[in-house]
Amino acid sequence: QVRLVESGGGLVQAGGSLRLSCAASGRTFSIHAMAWFRQAPGKEREFVASITWAGGSSYYANSVKGRFTISRDNAKDTLSLQMHSLKPEDTAVYYCAADTSPRWDVMELVTNPDYWGQGTQVTVSS
Repeated sequence: QVRLVESGGGLVQAGGSLRLSCAASGRTFSIHAMAWFRQAPGKEREFVASITWAGGSSYYANSVKGRFTISRDNAKDTLSLQMHSLKPEDTAVYYCAADTSPRWDVMELVTNPDYWGQGTQVTVSS
């Protein structure tokens, strides 16, 4: 089992920045890739960004490309999401996720993770 715990959410004005972190524990050696998803009120959960654990290849949703940066620290088993130029439409609960399968090397297949975090709220005011 892998446990994921997010932190760093909060309230920020439009145009501001936030950094989310996700601490992984347990069988972290089994992780192949990790990702961030988000879910806004009344909407489905959507992919934000992913990164492979070994090679560091990253992918981004078009809506966040150029504004968000995903990174990982293998030594500390942590995942981060640096968010700049935040918009009100970025308001959502952000979830950290991990998967043990190589299918997550393909961005279109970054779905249905093996593990989810509990989520952290990000609110961007206009």
